[in-house]
Amino acid sequence: MSPDQLFRYATGPVIDVVNGTTPDQLGEPTPCADFDVSKLLNHLLYWGPSLEGAARKETVPPPVTPEYEVDLPADWQPKLVAHLQKITESWSDPAAWEGTTHMGGPTELPAAMVGGMITGEIVIHGKDLARATGQQLEFDEALLVYVHKEVESGVEWGRDMGVYRPEVPVPADAPLMDRILGLTGRNPS
Repeated sequence: MSPDQLFRYATGPVIDVVNGTTPDQLGEPTPCADFDVSKLLNHLLYWGPSLEGAARKETVPPPVTPEYEVDLPADWQPKLVAHLQKITESWSDPAAWEGTTHMGGPTELPAAMVGGMITGEIVIHGKDLARATGQQLEFDEALLVYVHKEVESGVEWGRDMGVYRPEVPVPADAPLMDRILGLTGRNPS
């Protein structure tokens, strides 16, 4: 699977989960300790434009008001689906993966690294949302191989930045999604 195809395999199943999420589930806890469903959806909406802009090599700063001070908009479902579709479209251009880019700030990073981080973000938070709302979520095995490699290569940096919690031990022969979740500090069971 080439990098420009990754987002189609990541966002398609997540869009199905977003569409299957109901307003009465917004207060449910997620495996991401910092977020309930509402805050997780808001997090994805808040950063969506910056992640999309990164593919076009544009610096799109996040909104001035911190995400934890912003309420989830009433039309969150169509907005989030549109964001995921725009991210998919923008990262489907092979040029998005070349050179360097920005993720909402002035620091330049390799575009392939940013694309990998965003792919992982969508897969992991998609799984968080599915678990919190009692939905099934399956990803293509080739996508999971890619995400596992990306998470594994940046896991220490992620922990230093507070993005990941301490690793949850998972057997080496566990399903790949479980190993990804364990690396990020989530208990797969």
